Amino acid sequence: MMDTIEALCRKYTSLAPADIAVIQGMSTVLRALASWEEADIFVDCPCRDGDAIVVAEAKPDGAPSSYRKSVVGLLARRENEPAVARTLRLGVGTKQMKALTQENRRTVQSVEPIKNSAGKVIGALVREQRMDERRQASGRLHFSDRDPAKIANALAHMAGNDWLTECIDEALLIVDRTGRVAFCNSLARSLYQTLGYLDDPLGQRYENVRLAEVREEGEQAGYAAAEVTLGRHSLLVKQIRLAREDMAFAVIVQDLTWKREQEKQLVLKSAVVKEMHHRVKNSLQTVASLLRLQMRRLDDAALQDVLEESMNRILSIATTHELLSRSGVDEVMIGEVIRNIRNNIIRAFSRPDFHVQIRQEGDDFPVNSDTATSAALVINELLQNSLQYAFRGREQGGIRIVVSRGELYSCIEVIDDGCGYDTVAVRPDSLGLSIVRTMVEDRLHGSLKTESGSGGTHVMFDFRNQ
Repeated sequence: MMDTIEALCRKYTSLAPADIAVIQGMSTVLRALASWEEADIFVDCPCRDGDAIVVAEAKPDGAPSSYRKSVVGLLARRENEPAVARTLRLGVGTKQMKALTQENRRTVQSVEPIKNSAGKVIGALVREQRMDERRQASGRLHFSDRDPAKIANALAHMAGNDWLTECIDEALLIVDRTGRVAFCNSLARSLYQTLGYLDDPLGQRYENVRLAEVREEGEQAGYAAAEVTLGRHSLLVKQIRLAREDMAFAVIVQDLTWKREQEKQLVLKSAVVKEMHHRVKNSLQTVASLLRLQMRRLDDAALQDVLEESMNRILSIATTHELLSRSGVDEVMIGEVIRNIRNNIIRAFSRPDFHVQIRQEGDDFPVNSDTATSAALVINELLQNSLQYAFRGREQGGIRIVVSRGELYSCIEVIDDGCGYDTVAVRPDSLGLSIVRTMVEDRLHGSLKTESGSGGTHVMFDFRNQ
């Protein structure tokens, strides 16, 4: 491989012998990187004409490659691999950019510049994954979700390569057999400065700069990890034993401060949301109680019916807010919403001389608060209409509520076995129908369909999934 790199660099590039030696040194870690990243890894060098030439490659072990054949010695053209061209031109990393391979396959590339001792860009380290298998990642090398054995293998190859360790997204220290810090990358230096250390950790005894005491436990020999809080900083400290004569172990420090802060904010937000829904529920129940008191004072049966309808509508909304106050998030299971509406309606229309059975069937899935509140009002209105008008003169009746989840829209059906009615003759300006149409069309962004005959009434409405 070394001879191939030298020959290609001399033929196609303007790199000096010292620069070629740097590229050759880089090639020794490619195989470990490919297996560690589960991706194709390449080293491209800038050609004299503006394109780049592939001078070294490595395919992953245990993971599919994007290539059938070797591409060493082939051009990486600017129009096909814009990430490589950008990194070589600007000297900065390029993350997660589409590319077209020499075999006309679509891939995603993340590229880091390779620089010589003077800071000049002399090549690019390319990580490539197939479009259908790429992970959502930062594009930099990272240890956070890696197997300890793979990390140890990669670090054993990286230890002498300062440039490559600067591509890592975590703070890295390597401790030698004498217990001193033999290497630390720039992220480690920055982290220690942030924590208040005045001196560079490099060259110090590790026990003097140790951030946490970690012990090997369980089946993973040679690996230990512990999370520690130092002031306002939350850190995950990992210690990995290295299979090298001169190096004892590596320490990887992942800064979890932002993540833990977001978790705290989420808990706080959840508590605020729960309290908000709890207060709304209490306010609505107070209004419903006032309506109930007023209803008992009235002698007019028609006015009592109107107040009872209004009270049931308010309670249907209150029920949804009660469920949301328990969850602490802005969504609730649609089945639970329907179950509570069903129970409220049965209590409201319970009479000794009439028995109704309301069955709930179908799918159950989460919906947001707006969808839950609107659907609750619609279902409450449809159940009220059935119980008021569908079973006159009868001692019993049956209603089914069927929920069907679709890919874009979901559907709720309310089906009764009552007497039915003329859908054409019904008053279009009635309050109940106006509520149903407004909720379905304006709030749920769905459609309403009604079929009615001597065998009963079938109302179906759908709503857009969140």
